[in-house]
Amino acid sequence: MTGTFVDEPMDEPEDGQLPEAVEVADPAPVAPVLSDAAQAALDRIAAFADPAKAAEAAEYHKVKRRYLGVPVPQVEELVAEWRADLSLDDRIALAADLWRSDVHEAMVAAAKLLAQARMRPDDAAWSLICDWAQGFNGWATADHATTAGQKRLVADPSRIDTVAAWTQSPNMWTRRAALVITLPYAKMNFPKEADLAIRETALSWCESSIADRDWFIQKAIAWWVRDLSKHDAPRARAFLDAHGAGLKSFARKEAARFLP
Repeated sequence: MTGTFVDEPMDEPEDGQLPEAVEVADPAPVAPVLSDAAQAALDRIAAFADPAKAAEAAEYHKVKRRYLGVPVPQVEELVAEWRADLSLDDRIALAADLWRSDVHEAMVAAAKLLAQARMRPDDAAWSLICDWAQGFNGWATADHATTAGQKRLVADPSRIDTVAAWTQSPNMWTRRAALVITLPYAKMNFPKEADLAIRETALSWCESSIADRDWFIQKAIAWWVRDLSKHDAPRARAFLDAHGAGLKSFARKEAARFLP
């Protein structure tokens, strides 16, 4: 998939990789009432709408919500403006409302409003991301939100205790988010002892998730081990030697892509 209306925040499925059917939540029957600021922001995004690309996006993502077909770079330009003009509290409030709109591009903007490494205080932003995680219903918006969440987790690693509860969620997308949000710990070249502890925790979640045969969970496990292999090949190989046989064949192949 190469259309400019689709962002690639993390590890977008390749053409033909998506499963035939994905269970998705029904859209809200009535559009939520937004604050004046959020409605104005949504109107600015919608000014760049492209109906043809919106239809393509709806077909591709397979999640029943409104799509505008606005290229992500255009959303990012607007977000950069809002981040420069708004206080932290106002950015968080705007993010909350834009996510609640259930408009794809507005949700992307919401996540990007919170995607900065330095944010103090960041408890409210972390809390909002955690709230979103409970209702994730598709990989694209979830990955944007977890990209923002990664920065909050690295800023305060004690938050791993909150993420641990996600692994037990009945929502597959929330369980998957526990793996995605910990990806920075797969990518560290010089992890400290505390970082290694979180790396091992995440690998234990990968191990316990192998029995989950959902395509997206299997892909997330493969993604985690594949990224780890670029920074700690022996540990990635050890994981696959011990547990790789339980993965679906496509996931096992993907996880070992960069290993000799």
